[in-house]
Amino acid sequence: MDTEDLSVVAASERLLEAAASGVPCAPVRDLIGASDIEAAYAVQARGTAARLAAGATVVGRKIGLTSKAVQKQIGVDQPDLGYLFDDMAYGEHEVIPMARLLQPKAEAEVAFVLKEDLVDGDLDDAQIRRAVDYVTAAIEIVDSRVANWDITFGDTVADNGSSALYVLGSERRTLEEVEPVSVAMTMVRGDEQVSHGNGAACLDDPLNAMAWLARTARDFGDPLRAGQVILSGALGPMVAVNPGDVVTATLTGLGSVTATFSEE
Repeated sequence: MDTEDLSVVAASERLLEAAASGVPCAPVRDLIGASDIEAAYAVQARGTAARLAAGATVVGRKIGLTSKAVQKQIGVDQPDLGYLFDDMAYGEHEVIPMARLLQPKAEAEVAFVLKEDLVDGDLDDAQIRRAVDYVTAAIEIVDSRVANWDITFGDTVADNGSSALYVLGSERRTLEEVEPVSVAMTMVRGDEQVSHGNGAACLDDPLNAMAWLARTARDFGDPLRAGQVILSGALGPMVAVNPGDVVTATLTGLGSVTATFSEE
């Protein structure tokens, strides 16, 4: 095993231990670098394999770093992707246990659910649109296994895109009924408005993020499949979540979605 492979293993083990123990770890960029895309996704792949070996099932993907401002902040010019597993989904009627989280934040997004595989063809805008079954409002609960969210591109990619949990809204709309780029979002925590934004904040259009993901996932040899949930990226700033919080995001044309967190 060469040095790079040893570094990938060490970074993966550090993140897996943090997830298992509930104690955030040091960044992994000391092992794989801050911007080595290949190494970062190799660490992510190792973590994904560990989840699958433990019995988890992939149900979709998430897209991160869709804000141009955030990309500039951490010195990258592209989004990133992570996997969604079956145990990440919570319903609006369910209380999300804080014990599953380390240092969570909530962000409002447009979610897509696919009705067709995105494997063959040009994966152009028309094909992407045809593949979408419906869109819905979503709250993604992001989290970092890295202490104090001290992350670079390499750290967050290695950490499965800083993913944790998600909640989907109950209203479903087709792309004939709503244009994701035109969606306006407000998010409240309790009675306080804590975030606002719009579809254009997500890579200029959430469908752009979808197209990027479809092409990138195919290039990586694991294309998007019918039935998968796609979290397309934040429409506005993410906000910290504390025990007992109730967070509601309202997206024009898509209704609202609420995430409720346990008291401890």
